[in-house]
Amino acid sequence: MEEIILNATENKPSNFIHDFIDEDLAQGVYEKVQTRFPPEPNGYLHIGHAKAICIDFATAEKYNGKCNLRLDDTNPTKEDVEYVDAIMEDIKWLGFNWDNVYFASDYFDFIYECALKLIDKGLAYIDESTPEQIKEMRGTLTEAGVNSPYRDRPIEETKDLFARMTAGEFENGAMVLRAKIDMSSSNLNMRDPIIYRIMKATHHRTGDKWCVYPMYDFAHPLSDAKEGVTHSLCSLEFENHRPLYNWFLEVLDIPTPPRQIEFARMNVNYTLTSKRKCLKLVNDGLVSGWDDPRMATICGMRRRGYPAEAVRAFVDKIGVSKAYSVIDYALLESCVRDYLNENADRAMAVLRPLKIVIDNYPEDKIENIEVDINPNKPELGKTTVEFSRELYIEQDDFMLDPPGKYFRLCPAKEVRLKSAYYVKYASHETDENGNITVVHCTYDPESFGGETPDGRKVKGTLHWVSAHSAIDCEVRLYERLFNVPNPSDEEGVSSFADNLNPESLTVLNGCKIDKSYSDVKTGDTFQFMRQGYFCVDSDSTESNIVFNRTVALKDSFVKKA
Repeated sequence: MEEIILNATENKPSNFIHDFIDEDLAQGVYEKVQTRFPPEPNGYLHIGHAKAICIDFATAEKYNGKCNLRLDDTNPTKEDVEYVDAIMEDIKWLGFNWDNVYFASDYFDFIYECALKLIDKGLAYIDESTPEQIKEMRGTLTEAGVNSPYRDRPIEETKDLFARMTAGEFENGAMVLRAKIDMSSSNLNMRDPIIYRIMKATHHRTGDKWCVYPMYDFAHPLSDAKEGVTHSLCSLEFENHRPLYNWFLEVLDIPTPPRQIEFARMNVNYTLTSKRKCLKLVNDGLVSGWDDPRMATICGMRRRGYPAEAVRAFVDKIGVSKAYSVIDYALLESCVRDYLNENADRAMAVLRPLKIVIDNYPEDKIENIEVDINPNKPELGKTTVEFSRELYIEQDDFMLDPPGKYFRLCPAKEVRLKSAYYVKYASHETDENGNITVVHCTYDPESFGGETPDGRKVKGTLHWVSAHSAIDCEVRLYERLFNVPNPSDEEGVSSFADNLNPESLTVLNGCKIDKSYSDVKTGDTFQFMRQGYFCVDSDSTESNIVFNRTVALKDSFVKKA
């Protein structure tokens, strides 16, 4: 049964990756530490990649070493410069800087030479079997594989065919180059893996120079070695590939080979990180794009208003282990909430406005009221908002016939308008359908700031926006995209769509905010008092500011039965 991590311990165990590195440095295996972050540029990075980025870059930083960005561009049919640019932006946003940018394609000549060396050593052969035949020959976990009929092909014949493959003489799928290892190995990855295949496609960097491309398991260790990587840090699914990683480095006589160390992936419930399924969400119009604020992509979290510092804190709280676990999404939200509580400026905004009129307040009077920019940072001082006879409050903050323990505005209770006065209900107006459109109140002129001569106190405090200085804005309320903890557990690529949360996005128009916020810019973050944390969306224009709710003031998500 999988472990669900709801909270992170403050006393995390020692980082086993650092323990291995300390051991290597003490024994003189390496003189320095060099890591790399090696994503394939075939999609946008997600929350799982954030963990890998933090581990790769922070490890190098701890040991005063280097961390390079290396784009694994060995599959030209799926890669694009758009993804390269997005990956770079995401890494910088998380707060890391690489020492160098490399591409696997930088090493294509070197990798090709290594393939020729394997052929010369009798450790690689051209196989003309079909993909189905190769799969069948591979065997199963309980049955050994079967040697290919081409396995003992003469070295010179293999060299000739490989050269003709490289020259483009054969069509895609006609033949492959396989390493000759052990078809009876208990590790399926060691059963003569394919190391080169024909792929007649234009590469985004090398153009049409190559029509044969190395497989990841062959290119990866050789790229690490060529680059000078000392510790190849990767997720746990590559643990069974480590013997193959080491075999290539050993038989090719690579001096001081890198050490591969695996760690558990980050699995967060209520999210989807499969690139294939995320692409389907985008292509089917179920989300607005890769940066939809409901997506678990880094660009989606950035657009939603998640601070990079909070994402890094989340990764740090989870720690590094080899045990499979599922992280509760609420922990990520908690990290976001903690950071924004300390750092977000405060603002009063009304999302579902109801007008109130203070009948005994002078019609032409406008007061400037000071409110804290951030009570946690008094050095920021105060900002000024207008107070007038006509205001907007939340519709939910008024009821004619409230239930017990209702402490907002109603006929029987006096309430305080934040940083202003006490008010009481007087009357109300309705439209032709009986809906309340305006609430009339009276105020106590001697109650400013919550202090009255008779010392009376009220339990209810409401936020408000002056109608005199209010401007309209659009607010997008986001919830989790899925109703179930494991939306990708379903078979196929379409059934997960049945688990979409129909209430994951609510768009509110005609929301009210003070005109002093008319010059906000994309990414600006605020705590809307009593509402939650919001940031300015990139869809904003001069005439229509759009705010995204980053996270509520407290976790209010209800798990579906």
